[in-house]
Amino acid sequence: MHSLPLGLLIAFQAFVVAFIALHDWIPLGRLNNVAAVQAADPRLRLVLVTVFSTVPFAFGLGETVIHASGRLPGWLNWYLWISYGAAVYGLVRAWWGPYLLYDDPERVMRYRKMFADTLAFLPERNGIRPNTLHVILHGVIFLTLGDLLLLDLHWPA
Repeated sequence: MHSLPLGLLIAFQAFVVAFIALHDWIPLGRLNNVAAVQAADPRLRLVLVTVFSTVPFAFGLGETVIHASGRLPGWLNWYLWISYGAAVYGLVRAWWGPYLLYDDPERVMRYRKMFADTLAFLPERNGIRPNTLHVILHGVIFLTLGDLLLLDLHWPA
């Protein structure tokens, strides 16, 4: 009945999981700088951050796929709202707050190293220029929340 919004929800979540799991490990031309990211952090820390960042979203994706034949259970709906809401908090804290609102010299230095030579289309502000790959991720996170809202409107609890 609601196959398009549910299919989109699965596709958006799959993109987020793949992004988080792979963007620091698989070179994507000018979209990322794997060597710079891996030079910025010890390998063990990068592995742990990747795993602990990926697992909550992979769990949500897996449960969404399991329940795709009917209405998402209430607990899963809450889980997705909370996890993607936390992701929005994180992206505002890590990218858009420093970009739009305040200076964060430490973050500027770190991002200049990690995202050197990556493709970006936004102008620099406060020393930060969000790269295209992260802007795409952030857009997909907002699309995921919008799709959840659409599903809530179609499938009230």
